[in-house]
Amino acid sequence: MVIKENKTEVYALGQHISMSVHKARRVIDQIRGRSYEETLMILELMPYRACYPIFKVVYSAAANASSLLSSNEADLVISKAEVNEGTTMKRLKLRARGRSYRIKKPTCHIKIVMKDISISEYEETFWFKTKKFFEKDSMEELKKTKGKNQYRTREEHDMYNKGGAWDKK
Repeated sequence: MVIKENKTEVYALGQHISMSVHKARRVIDQIRGRSYEETLMILELMPYRACYPIFKVVYSAAANASSLLSSNEADLVISKAEVNEGTTMKRLKLRARGRSYRIKKPTCHIKIVMKDISISEYEETFWFKTKKFFEKDSMEELKKTKGKNQYRTREEHDMYNKGGAWDKK
């Protein structure tokens, strides 16, 4: 539902799905690392009840990727898929002689992270971290300041060290 910082991954989250964690993990382990189209075929053909809610979450993640990243479905890969335990609903079942037994109905949270392999992760992070690099003519003009992740030219660095335009001497 939310786009991550590196702009290549999108996730979808299905919460409070009434199913055991073990039953959902049995299906999730089969689709982890596969492409989007292959995942849809696997989920349609597997005979487990957990496949339908997982199918819906995968479909939602692909829709998020197409709207937020404007990516093609053929380029999507499931990079991370996890199932966590949710809240357990406790109910009472009435029995003979006025007794009752507690029934536990487990729930789970399913998270599917999809990655667009057509977008290069290195180029995106490199562009955002060193934006000033592309404005300069050559690498030799850049000088990294101590303790900061910013690039300045030698002229700017000398101006700040000597006082620059604000030097009243």
